Amino acid sequence: MGKLSVTPIPAFDDNYIWCIAADDEALLVDPGDAAPALRYLHDNQLKLNAILVTHHHWDHTGGVAEIIRQFPATRVFGPANACPQIQHVVGDGDQLQLFGEDFEVLAVPGHTLDHIAYYVAQAGLLFCGDTLFAGGCGRLFEGSPAQMLNSLTRLQSLPGCTAVYCAHEYTLSNLQFALKVEPDNAKLQQRYNNIKALRERGQISLPSTIAEERDSNPFLRTATGSLRRSIALREGRDDLPQDEVFAALRAWKDNS
Repeated sequence: MGKLSVTPIPAFDDNYIWCIAADDEALLVDPGDAAPALRYLHDNQLKLNAILVTHHHWDHTGGVAEIIRQFPATRVFGPANACPQIQHVVGDGDQLQLFGEDFEVLAVPGHTLDHIAYYVAQAGLLFCGDTLFAGGCGRLFEGSPAQMLNSLTRLQSLPGCTAVYCAHEYTLSNLQFALKVEPDNAKLQQRYNNIKALRERGQISLPSTIAEERDSNPFLRTATGSLRRSIALREGRDDLPQDEVFAALRAWKDNS
């Protein structure tokens, strides 16, 4: 089996379906829209081996039924009840053997309670759906701030070189908000300038790396002095525990 390649398939307004390929075989991560995924597979003469689902939202699962209708041998992995086509329910600590690599399942609740991520340690790849975004994190539709903080803490403990493949092109707007929170963060300023130039050329901003996120993603920096000072100024108190700092930061982003 050849080396893994990862290709973004744009879907809807800002989603990415990730296609992981080795030789002439492929798997898809979160195919919310069947048409672009099928077009990519057919254009590149790829046989679909598996589908990996991170959570139950329609823009991550809506294309699964049509895709497996055309590729009926495809195995579908994901959390219980994420979509009716899930054949193999997976949860925290499970290991999937795909393309000769170990895909480790990580439970990362917060955006939804069923959310999982897939981590390929040897290749240094993380497919994290809507939990960790480049420069941000997902809204808390079902989980608590403490749950999301724990999930993000888990992800940021991965090696810094890990490539972060999230599911939306939100990077530029996320970094614009981050600059409101930490305007003096030099690494954040440089990242914003780089991403702005990329997007002006029509290029994708992903993947990022765990190291980049540690340096410039405010939702991974709620224990740092600069971010805590920013929240303290906004909230009028400087004694908030870390989960409440996170909650205040998330509320600020939601209302900005």
